[in-house]
Amino acid sequence: MSALQQVQNLLDFIDASPSPWHAVKTVEARLAAFQFVKLDETAKWVLQPGGRYYVIRDDSSIIVFVQGQKPLLETGFKIIGAHTDSPGLRIKPNAASAMDGLLRLGVEVYGGPILATFTDRDLSLAGRISYRDDQNNIVNMLAKFDRPLLRLPNLAIHMNRTVNEEGLKLHKQNELPLILSVLAEECIPQAFFSALLQQQAGCDNGHILSWDLAVYDTQKGAFWGGNSEFYADSQLDNLASCHAALQALLDEDVLNTGNTLVCAFFDHEEIGSESNKGADGSFFTDVLKRIALASETDRDDFVRALAKSFMISADMAHAYQPSFPLAYDPDHKVTVNRGPVIKVNANHRYSSESVSQAMFVDWCEQAGVPYQKYSHRNDLACGSTIGPITSARLGIRTVDAGCPMWAMHSIRESAGVLDHDYMIRVMKRFFVK
Repeated sequence: MSALQQVQNLLDFIDASPSPWHAVKTVEARLAAFQFVKLDETAKWVLQPGGRYYVIRDDSSIIVFVQGQKPLLETGFKIIGAHTDSPGLRIKPNAASAMDGLLRLGVEVYGGPILATFTDRDLSLAGRISYRDDQNNIVNMLAKFDRPLLRLPNLAIHMNRTVNEEGLKLHKQNELPLILSVLAEECIPQAFFSALLQQQAGCDNGHILSWDLAVYDTQKGAFWGGNSEFYADSQLDNLASCHAALQALLDEDVLNTGNTLVCAFFDHEEIGSESNKGADGSFFTDVLKRIALASETDRDDFVRALAKSFMISADMAHAYQPSFPLAYDPDHKVTVNRGPVIKVNANHRYSSESVSQAMFVDWCEQAGVPYQKYSHRNDLACGSTIGPITSARLGIRTVDAGCPMWAMHSIRESAGVLDHDYMIRVMKRFFVK
């Protein structure tokens, strides 16, 4: 594929994945064409050398792997990790309320979104609904409202005269509820919302038990720029990294290397990863152990294999925006469309160290891909990734790297077309080395 085709493929991937639960379903759909087999964590696994497998935990975290034909003690695990969640707004359990004739939905802030970017957008809902079926079983199903359903209208400048000087500030409790409908006098707010969910789920209203619903922007991804050299969409952080890793893995030359290859995409990174399906939970370790056991690797050899392993923690990076030069370290300005970014932090907010950096640079050079290095300003708090968490848990050498992007944690982020293709190329090189 050309770089433009790769990014169009990415935009299609994101537009089909308005929530972490949908992202995993989209990954699963793409695996089907490559004969990957779904595994059940509650069942005994029988893995074949060269076999292609994946396992899902709680619908929004997925680990995809190829069982190596080469001895695991020789190759170690070759891992790319990323995350399926993005900052935003989530619907509260008792969400619907009436105020001055309008029906509104209460939301909770998930992670660290730029809240102002959620105003005046065509918003809708996507996620998971749990209900009791006719056989009295609890069933989970994906739910996505394809049409604009909600809005957070801005206050007119005549009522907020300082907004351009002081920025838009939203009270998280009082000013974030989203407008859903005009409320008829006889309408009960929660009943109205439940009826919408009933219609979406296709089940009896009384059977709906609970939900995980995220607010998403209905605007599709798009190319922009004088030569279509940029692209914009929601959730680039971090579905762009998931997509790049998956594209690298699903290359026949990569799949047939004989190496033990792993793509691990976790939910809950944006809120610290500490959950049963997050990178700081047991999911990753459990799966790696079972891969090793299938190749008749004992506990001692498993630890030895981890010591020979490597992980790319793939997460997006902060591109230089010339309108805000004081936000960047002047010696570490990374530029869109000039290659993947190696992220470095002395306090280990990123997992990169000199050896892992050197190895990633070497793979970039072998792949003919330019690269950049980023360090955060000393007077600004630095974000983090799953890299330090998984590296500490497993003892695997890790590098933090990602494509440069603008407006990270906005509802509408943007990045460079060339960088996405560059990242896929270096990931392929890593897998086959």
